Amino acid sequence: MTDTMAPTTAPTTAPAAEGPLTDDERARLTAATDFLDHEHESVRAFVAKALRGIDRESADPVDLAVALYYAVRDGIHYEVYGADLSRQGLRASHVLDVGKGFCLHKSVLYAACCRAVGIPARLHYSDVRNHLASDRLREYIGGDVFFHGLATVYLDGRWLKVTPVFNKLLCRLYGMTPLEFDGRADSLYHPFDGQGRQSMEFLTDHGDFDDVPYEFVMGNMRRKHPKFLDADGTGTVGGGSLADEAA
Repeated sequence: MTDTMAPTTAPTTAPAAEGPLTDDERARLTAATDFLDHEHESVRAFVAKALRGIDRESADPVDLAVALYYAVRDGIHYEVYGADLSRQGLRASHVLDVGKGFCLHKSVLYAACCRAVGIPARLHYSDVRNHLASDRLREYIGGDVFFHGLATVYLDGRWLKVTPVFNKLLCRLYGMTPLEFDGRADSLYHPFDGQGRQSMEFLTDHGDFDDVPYEFVMGNMRRKHPKFLDADGTGTVGGGSLADEAA
């Protein structure tokens, strides 16, 4: 059954799904923000390393977006436990400092990296039913419906949904085929795992946001997953590893 609950706050107004952006829209959607802080030296260094050997001036933006996708997907460890959900913790530069995070963190980093090379990018939030979580994680989450973050990027006149989240190692441990991105079509969580079993389905779509809507994100986390948060309510419970729980 699909969760039809409406979001607690409206998304920022989205540009047209197809067609060119105005100069103002492009400037707004490539700008650095408090969370998408792509002017920070650590983000710049990460982008430079990911695009080593690519001439940014002449490269197709699609090629840049794809290279950055794999750098974030496999270069930042996916971990749900002990994650920092403070304002500082959800900044792209901080995600790089700690080198790990889950969907909320990795999508912020990817959006910031895309903006760093002039690709318009936003954050997108949904509720998903995840059939591949560990038993321990389901207990903390309160079931198998998760509040989920991804990114949207503007390439060749279209907005694409992009999910640079599960790294290859974690996919292998959970029997999943790593999610790919070619810069031409959406990259969403695959509906089936490597054995053809249902893996994840999208439920409520909360829309696009120009920057992290912090109170909206944390309001959803507190309301939907209160047991998953630490005592301070600004992070997730520790003492575990999703990779170790794969067995």
